[in-house]
Amino acid sequence: MRIESKSVISKVKYLYLNHRIRIMKRILVDMDGVLADVYHRFFDLHEEETGSGKSFGEIIGIKEGEAFPELARWVDTPGFFRNIPVMVGSQRVLLLLNERYDIVVGSMATEFPKSLIDKQLWLQDNYPFISWRQLVFCGNKDIIQADIMIDDHLKNLDNFKGETIIFTQPHNMNVKTRHQRVDTWDEIEKLLLNPKELIG
Repeated sequence: MRIESKSVISKVKYLYLNHRIRIMKRILVDMDGVLADVYHRFFDLHEEETGSGKSFGEIIGIKEGEAFPELARWVDTPGFFRNIPVMVGSQRVLLLLNERYDIVVGSMATEFPKSLIDKQLWLQDNYPFISWRQLVFCGNKDIIQADIMIDDHLKNLDNFKGETIIFTQPHNMNVKTRHQRVDTWDEIEKLLLNPKELIG
C-alpha cells in the first residue's frame, strides 16, 4: 500500500478547504455598531466628561458625530476600542454563522490608524473563532467582495451589489430604506440560519 506524503495530503486539504469556502456565501459583517456596542461607550464618555446624561431619544436620526461632538477625539484615543461591550447575542450567532458562511469582518478603521491594533485585539478577545485572515481594515468597503452585507450605515449598504441587512442604530432609525432591517442578533439568526432562509 502506497502512503501519501504529508505534502500531498496537505495540498488535498488546502484544495478542499478552498473549494468549501468558494461555495459558501460570504457575509461582510461591520464592526462598530453591529458587533461592537459603540453607542454604549459614547453615552458613558459623554456623561463622564460633561456630568450630564444623554437619552437615547435625543439622538434618534442624528449622525454620531453630531450627537457626540467629541467623538472624533474619543475614537482617535489609544485604548478606546479595547473597552467597548459586544452587541447582545453577537458572539453566539456569529459563531453559528461562521460554520455556515464565509465570514469577513470589515471596518473602516484606516481613518483612525491609532485604532487598528485595539480593534484587532478586541476582536481576538471577544470573537476568538474569527481568524486574522477574516479581518479587513480599510477606508472604503466597496473594495470588499461579498454576497451579504450587515452594516448600520447607508453609505456602505447603498453601493453594495449583494443582499443587504441594515442593523438598527439611533442614526438610522427613522430612515426609510430598501435594506432588510434587523434590530437584534436574534433577528439575524432567524434570517440567515433558519431552514427557510429569507435571504439568498
